[in-house]
Amino acid sequence: MAQSFKAVAASSLREYLLTIQESGLDGLPVAAPPATMPQTATTQQTAAVPPAAVETGEPPHDQKHESLEKIRKSLGDCQRCKLAKGRRNLVFGVGNPQARLVFVGEGPGGDEDRQGEPFVGEAGQVLNRIITAMGLEREDVYICNVVKCRPPDNRDPEADEIAACAPFLLRQLQSVQPEVVVALGRFAAQTLLGTKEAISKLRGKFRDYHGVPVMPTYHPSYLLRNRGDSGPFWEVWEDMTQVLRLLKLPVPEKSRKR
Repeated sequence: MAQSFKAVAASSLREYLLTIQESGLDGLPVAAPPATMPQTATTQQTAAVPPAAVETGEPPHDQKHESLEKIRKSLGDCQRCKLAKGRRNLVFGVGNPQARLVFVGEGPGGDEDRQGEPFVGEAGQVLNRIITAMGLEREDVYICNVVKCRPPDNRDPEADEIAACAPFLLRQLQSVQPEVVVALGRFAAQTLLGTKEAISKLRGKFRDYHGVPVMPTYHPSYLLRNRGDSGPFWEVWEDMTQVLRLLKLPVPEKSRKR
């Protein structure tokens, strides 16, 4: 059983929106959403045709424990696909190796490639503020990507690249044994769930990944590209409140449905 998260009272929904605005995102409401809107150790968005669901043969919770350190070591100076040629750093993952909550993104961007850590650029700052608004810290969760090297010009990862990285993503999830996985963006959601369904249809309800609940939601970079539209922000927050409830963590009063 993974360790419990730090008991931290969740921020109010107003604070969530204000902190998101500090990222340079404008046009966000500070009133209640429309009625129609539905621990610690540290070791981008669209696929035209999604790859098949990542297969394990056994659920992550049933696998023999393998340390993240061992998995990273087995990657070595990975040359398993063509992405290795253009990378500066392999971006493995970061956070709590016993996290109850794991965020899975698509792949590293330029900032991540330079620093060797996932979600450290603008999209990462938005993700950090969402995590903070949930009453958590970045160090409480585990963050990784479907692929570990940056695709050229931030293009979508290709099938052979996903196939090369898939075993290591699976081993990461098997090692951490999270209670919930949040799939950030259509690419991550489609890859984990083996579907072509749009993220707008996937988000908002838990899906099953070998017995582990998966909550698909919009990628932080999508929020940045749509900073003038408040709708996606409310939808992401609604998704995160469902995650908090499943984890039996405090949910900001203002975000609860009346």
